[in-house]
Amino acid sequence: MKKIFIAFLFMCGLAACTSNFVNENTNPYQISDTSLKQDFNLVGSPFSGLLFNLFGHQIEEDLCYDSWMGYMNTPTDFVGNVNNTTYYIRWNSYWDRVYGSVMSPSKQVIQLAKSNNLPLFATWAKFIRILSISKLTAVHGPVIYSNYGSTANSILYDKESDLYNLFFAQLDSIQSDFAANKTYAGFAKFDPSYNGNIGSWMKLVNSERLRLAMRISKVAPALAKTQGEKAMADPAGLIVNNSDNFMVALLGNLMPVAMICYQWDDTRMGGVMESFLAGLNDGRAAKMFAPASDAADLVDHPAFPYKGIRNGAFCGTTKPHMLKYSKVSNDFNSVQNRRAFTAAETSFLKAEAALRGWAGAGDAKTNYENGIRLSFADWGAGGVDTYIADNTSKPLNYVDYSDARNNFTSRSTITVAWNDGDSNELKLEKIITQKWINTFTNTLEAWCDFRRTGYPKIPHVAKNDSSPDWGVIPADQWIKRMPFVNGERTGNTAAVADATSKLGGPDDISSRLWFDTGDGPNF
Repeated sequence: MKKIFIAFLFMCGLAACTSNFVNENTNPYQISDTSLKQDFNLVGSPFSGLLFNLFGHQIEEDLCYDSWMGYMNTPTDFVGNVNNTTYYIRWNSYWDRVYGSVMSPSKQVIQLAKSNNLPLFATWAKFIRILSISKLTAVHGPVIYSNYGSTANSILYDKESDLYNLFFAQLDSIQSDFAANKTYAGFAKFDPSYNGNIGSWMKLVNSERLRLAMRISKVAPALAKTQGEKAMADPAGLIVNNSDNFMVALLGNLMPVAMICYQWDDTRMGGVMESFLAGLNDGRAAKMFAPASDAADLVDHPAFPYKGIRNGAFCGTTKPHMLKYSKVSNDFNSVQNRRAFTAAETSFLKAEAALRGWAGAGDAKTNYENGIRLSFADWGAGGVDTYIADNTSKPLNYVDYSDARNNFTSRSTITVAWNDGDSNELKLEKIITQKWINTFTNTLEAWCDFRRTGYPKIPHVAKNDSSPDWGVIPADQWIKRMPFVNGERTGNTAAVADATSKLGGPDDISSRLWFDTGDGPNF
C-alpha cells in the first residue's frame, strides 16, 4: 500500500511538472503567435520595415544617383577610382533590397491579411509595393512585378509601359478601398509616417499618381494627362502642406548620408550643388551642408563657406585635401525621418502640369513660387522672398583647388525669378532646377526628372570610365540606367533575355528607359 501511495505521489508530481512545461520553457522575450494576432500585430508589424526599405543606402544611393546628380560625391578612390561614380559598375544591389525587404514580406502580409479577414492591410501593402517597384523600374526598366511569386523556372519581367498601366489601375483600386474606409483606425500603431490616418494615405496615393503621370509625360502624353488630371481632381486632395509630407521613419538608424559622411568619411557635398547654391545665394545650403574647413578652398566665393566635389571626380591622392570639403549638415546625425514626398514636390509637379496644359493644375508661376516657399519652410531656411525675386544671380563655374581636372563651367545660366515672357523650355528648366534642389536626400526622383527633361543642366562626369563591359557613355551624355543584376543574369537567364528585348536593349548603362525619350525639346 505504501508503494502504491508513493507511486501515486510520483505520478501527480510528474503531471504537475509536465503541466507547466510549456509555460516554463517558453522564451518570455519571444512574441508568440497568439500575441501577434492581438491588435493586428501579425499583419501590421512588418510595415515600418517595408517603408524603411523604400530607400537604399551607400551603394544604392550615394555611389549612384547622389553622385550622378551632383548632390554628393566621394573623395575615396574606390577600386582605383574606377567605380559607379565614374560609370563603371561595381555595385548593383537595390534590386535585392526591393525584393528581399519589400516584396517578400509584403507578400506574407497580403496572405495573412486575407486569412485573418483584414483586407485593408492588404491594400496598404499593395500601395507600398507600388511605391517600391515604381522606384526599381526607374533604375532598371523592366522588372518582375505581375509575375512576382511565380514558381516557374523562368519568371518574366513586365514591360515598362505595362507596369505604368498596372500602377494606375491598382491605384484606382487602392484609392477606392481607402475611400470606403476613411475612419478605419487599425493602422495607427504600425504607421510611423501618418499615424494611421487614412486621409493622409489618400493624399499620398493622388500625389504618387501625379508623380508617375509626369514621369511618362513625354512618352505617353495622353495617358499622362488623363492620370495627372485625375490625381489633381480627386476629392481626397494632394500633399499640399508641409504637415502632409510623407516622411519615412529611420527606426533608430542614422540617416544613410550622415553615416556615409561622418561614420565612414566617404562622401562630401557635390560640386554641382556648390555651383547652384552658391551662385543663386540659396539659404537652404546651411541646412543641407556643413562649412568646409579650409578657407583657401573658398576664395572664389568667400561669403559662401561650402565646398563640394564634382560628379565622377578624379580623386585618390587628393583625398586628404577633399576631406576638408563640406560634409552634410550635422543635423542629419539626429534626424528621425527622411523625406519621401513633400508638398514642395507637389507644387513643382503642378507648375509643370500647368505648362503642359493639364486641367486643374492652376498657374505655373504661382505653383513654382509656392514650391520654393514650401521648400524653404520645410528645410527651415530664411530669406525666401529675396531669393524668389532674384533675377540676376546665376550658377557659378566650379573650381577644385585639389585637382584642376575636376573644374567645370556651369552649363546653366538661369536665375530664380519667374519671367512670364520666357519660353516654356526655360520655365521648365527653372521648375526642375528648384525641384532638384528640394529633392536632396530623395535623389532617385531627381535622376528620373533629369533623364526625361535634361534638367537641371549638370556637367558631365570628370572621369568617364564607361566601357563595353557595362556600356559606353559618350562624352556628351550621362548614365541612363543600371544593368540587370548578376543573380538574375545567371539564375533567370531566359527572362533577362526577354526583359532586354522589352527594354529595347542592350542590357547596359547606355540604354534609355521607356520614359527617357532623348535629348529633344520638352514641348
